[in-house]
Amino acid sequence: MKQLILVFLGGGLGSVLRFIIGRWLNNSETVIPYGTFAANVIGSLLIGLILGLAAKNETLSQSQTLLLATGFCGGFTTFSTFAYENHVFLKSGDFMSFAIYTVASFVVGFLAVFLGMWLVK
Repeated sequence: MKQLILVFLGGGLGSVLRFIIGRWLNNSETVIPYGTFAANVIGSLLIGLILGLAAKNETLSQSQTLLLATGFCGGFTTFSTFAYENHVFLKSGDFMSFAIYTVASFVVGFLAVFLGMWLVK
């Protein structure tokens, strides 16, 4: 039960922060949804740091890892919103924004995870 509560609390905090970032960075004037992009890249960096710390001499406990990686990062990052935004690009025929957003999200997201893991070594 404790594990469920930790994931619930972390996920709630992550979701609220993602909502705030989305409200701040996403607007109808920009084509690319920068809020979702920022949340996914920051979340990728954070999960790299968190799991890197967890693996390094067991710096984080299992409970801390559940709260931060599974809960917070799981609530903060959002594949479903990313997929929907790409659907909107494709439906509107904006193939260039679709390509840029998709490639940048994957490349920068992966690089952020690797950077996070590298930083804690």
